[in-house]
Amino acid sequence: MNAVEQGFQRDLERINQIVEKNGNDRTHLIAILQDIQHEFRFLPEEVLIYLSTVMNIPLSSIYGVATFYGQFSLEPKGKFEIKVCDGTACHVRKSGVIIEAIRKKLGLTAGKKTTDDLKFTFETVSCLGACGLAPVVVINEKVYPQVTPEKISQIIDQYKNEEES
Repeated sequence: MNAVEQGFQRDLERINQIVEKNGNDRTHLIAILQDIQHEFRFLPEEVLIYLSTVMNIPLSSIYGVATFYGQFSLEPKGKFEIKVCDGTACHVRKSGVIIEAIRKKLGLTAGKKTTDDLKFTFETVSCLGACGLAPVVVINEKVYPQVTPEKISQIIDQYKNEEES
């Protein structure tokens, strides 16, 4: 068995553990997908196909859940997920310049969300529920209030340095 096959076998073992932990029942699908998302940082297609088989759930139903909830991603996400609010309060306080500063700092074009090294994923959201802190940025659940382009550059550098340590 080559390294790729061994890696896939380990993945299947981990998926089976997740299914066993949550229960092999359709009512536990969201919890299972959450655990898989946490494990892989996205929902790989081959994993969804495998789940369809072992849980006896139509693949279309699994995709329906996986694409309905914003917490799930069908594409690989970076270790650090950066979310910028572009809702009214943040927009008025210039979140647009923060968005552009992040894209420039990470080298992301408008259609690209994740850096090639899978360290950062960037997305805008309609509301982070922190209007009084506008413009606000959240990185892996840590809130950064009243961000400026200079601040966000420094914050990203800290995450880059943390990763390299």
